[in-house]
Amino acid sequence: MSAIAKDFDLSVLPPEYRAVFEAQAARVAELEEINQRQEHLIAEMHHALYGKKSEKLADDDRQLAFEDLEVALSEVEEKKSEQASGDDKPRRKKIAKRNRGNLPEGLPRIEQVIEPDSLECPCGCGLMHRIGEDRNERLDIVP
Repeated sequence: MSAIAKDFDLSVLPPEYRAVFEAQAARVAELEEINQRQEHLIAEMHHALYGKKSEKLADDDRQLAFEDLEVALSEVEEKKSEQASGDDKPRRKKIAKRNRGNLPEGLPRIEQVIEPDSLECPCGCGLMHRIGEDRNERLDIVP
């Protein structure tokens, strides 16, 4: 338990809260132990790869260190899967309910077309075409 948890008087809590608190404190202690072990293995790996030239491990010793790291990672993954299977409820992300682009039926639809006075190009290269239509045929797309 942490220093704050040790100073806390658990006798003031109801029994069910006390049990939950103690279970969480045990879980935190277990995770801290796993974290320390992983930090130690990572430090060993870092030393094996980047240590001084005279202190570097031989290839076989380095491979052994990597195998230890793989074993530790597989243990952590196994504990994660056990914890995930122990959860009663599957946790899913809420899907946002959005109404994008669908106007209510009661609103009137107003189509407004804005065109220039002339379709002649000001530079003299020919006729301009409307946005949203091909030069040869009109597209039936409603934005």
